[in-house]
Amino acid sequence: MANFWDFNVWGFMNLLAVIFLGLLAANALKRKIRILQASLIPTSVLAGLLLLAVSSVYRYITGDVFFDTPFFGGNGMMTLEVLTYHTLALGFIASTLKAGSGKLSKKRSIEIFNTGVTTVSTYLLQAVVGMGITLIAAWILKDFFSAAGVLLPFGFGQGTGQAMNYGTIYETEHGFAGGKNFGLTIAALGFLSAAFGGVFYLNLLKRRGRIQVIGGEKSEGSLRFSEIQQENEIPMQGSMDKLTVQIALIAVAYFVSYLLMLALGMILPGMRSVIYGFNFLLGVLAATLVKVVLNLLKKSGLGTRVYTNDFLMTRASNFFFDLMVVAGIAVIRLDILESYWGVILLLGVAGLLFTYLYNRFVAKKLFPDYQEEQFLMMYGMLTGTASTGVILLRELDGDFKTPAADNLVYQNFPAIVFGFPMMLLATLAPVKPLLTYGILVAFFIVMNVILFRSYLFKKKNR
Repeated sequence: MANFWDFNVWGFMNLLAVIFLGLLAANALKRKIRILQASLIPTSVLAGLLLLAVSSVYRYITGDVFFDTPFFGGNGMMTLEVLTYHTLALGFIASTLKAGSGKLSKKRSIEIFNTGVTTVSTYLLQAVVGMGITLIAAWILKDFFSAAGVLLPFGFGQGTGQAMNYGTIYETEHGFAGGKNFGLTIAALGFLSAAFGGVFYLNLLKRRGRIQVIGGEKSEGSLRFSEIQQENEIPMQGSMDKLTVQIALIAVAYFVSYLLMLALGMILPGMRSVIYGFNFLLGVLAATLVKVVLNLLKKSGLGTRVYTNDFLMTRASNFFFDLMVVAGIAVIRLDILESYWGVILLLGVAGLLFTYLYNRFVAKKLFPDYQEEQFLMMYGMLTGTASTGVILLRELDGDFKTPAADNLVYQNFPAIVFGFPMMLLATLAPVKPLLTYGILVAFFIVMNVILFRSYLFKKKNR
């Protein structure tokens, strides 16, 4: 029987409290320090870096791991990893449970499709560049893990959670010592790339007279009631609070995704680590099933009200992603990476440059009506997370008058369809690195043929 005064009772709550203290401290610093406002670095990233600095100093002084002290229950690092893993899927589930869009025009459907293809093409470019660097590094450095560069698209393009998932797979199944920390560090560099690259481009637009102010907080004004509560939704405060209903639906969807992973793991025991690494993807599938069931209940007359609320689901999604980013950066062990820093920094610089140049080219060619807005949104998303893309977009298009924000939301389906093979290739990379690299290059070429089909086929017809 546990005593309520034991650290193993309070460890998890202490860990959460420190995470939220980090967020509050980061928010205060961003509001007060002008250079941090201008940097556009997300508050969650700054909070993670603050906690990383504290834990690194503690490690240097005492020789112990800060989050593994009894105050955090003795296993805080593992708890941070678990938190990063789960919040990735929970954030995607909350986003998926939001109501879908209405019918789209042909032009808008093409733009959304092209946005999804651009996402996957950028993943592939990051993988080709990253793995090219680490293949050369493995040729020069003894015993270097040649497939490490595949973590670049997961760290830059998909963020902290997926970088940790694949880094863990490489570490536990393929002997990449420090693989988890390698992936998490790449993700942290991705967020910094989003901030620095975004500020550079916004300054460029400022000199051209496109915008007046960079950084700072913009007033969002008063929310309209229709933005908070849609027609025929359950009341905000009924017999069960509306927020409780949203959390319950998210939990049910995640439970269904766990059952799917459990079943697939029994059927394919040799791929169990890969299956559980796709928790976010199966979470999206489970959330879609929950939405289908709710719609069927409404159509059949058994359910007369709308239970999901877009406003609250967005808040829940942002909450989970903020937790994911802070925990994912705080859990990095810098001392484990001391022999990898040269390669890591090279990957970070290459990821920034190639992501910036490629997305700038695509936005100019395929989204001429709102090329700056599309570029900022895509660059921010493909070096950080979707929320990073929104942060950059808001500096230029604060009222979301262009379709760029909608492109970000609705591009997920084509991105998942085309991106899934790449996730499978990432599991092949440690086994057959050269074959995987060749397939990645070919896949990148194919995706660009699809992306620029209007230009390629027009030229053929002339």
